[in-house]
Amino acid sequence: VQKIDAVRAYANAMKVPEQSMQRIAKLGVVMDEWIAENEYDATAIQCWTSMQEFFGVVPCTLMSMLSDSLAPSACETDIAGTAAMYAMALASGKPSALVDWNNNYGDDPNKGVVFHCSNLPKSVFTDEIPVMEYQEIIAGSVGKENTWGTIYGRVKTEPFTYLRISTDDLAGEITAYVGQGQFTDDPVDTFGGYGVVEVPNLQKLLHYICENGYEHHVAINLSQVADAVEEALTKYLGWRVYHHVG
Repeated sequence: VQKIDAVRAYANAMKVPEQSMQRIAKLGVVMDEWIAENEYDATAIQCWTSMQEFFGVVPCTLMSMLSDSLAPSACETDIAGTAAMYAMALASGKPSALVDWNNNYGDDPNKGVVFHCSNLPKSVFTDEIPVMEYQEIIAGSVGKENTWGTIYGRVKTEPFTYLRISTDDLAGEITAYVGQGQFTDDPVDTFGGYGVVEVPNLQKLLHYICENGYEHHVAINLSQVADAVEEALTKYLGWRVYHHVG
């Protein structure tokens, strides 16, 4: 009951069936106990589709709540993404989110749409109380009734830092890229957690991402901590980092 109350206080769950809320709460209790017992600072969850097929919900809002409390939780078992989220949360003292570099925005070469389906922390959203929904992407394959628990909202129009950490298996090293940009108020019609970003010389950055084999995921934080993150990763950890400045 306490976990259901916490989830309802966190997001508008008026649409969510009671059975799904019960499942979400039970999963949340287990996750909280597992995290406490193992003293985890961050997590990465295998969020689809086995969880929907065998348990009947998505864990997105629970992961959002963790990230909002500065204990980042990344989807799709993206452990490297979790590391990036955690690095920026430590640098800024603010929640991080994990998004996709999704597509271009119109004809502006420096703007793009970022998106996830989503588990973004509510602190990054324009609405103080975001809405819990069903996961539209996988509802067609596992059934709408098994996908309640995602969280929808648009990211605030604020400056942000982006960071991607990845492993170069052939070279046996950890690499990263980092930079800063701005979330804009340009109109966009989509679902999940999303926003329009403006990054100086974005096309150069996208070319670098593709040419160096980076994943489509990127961690974001509504702060400007690129310099601090770069110093931490290079000076103290010895990783190879590309700092994109336009």
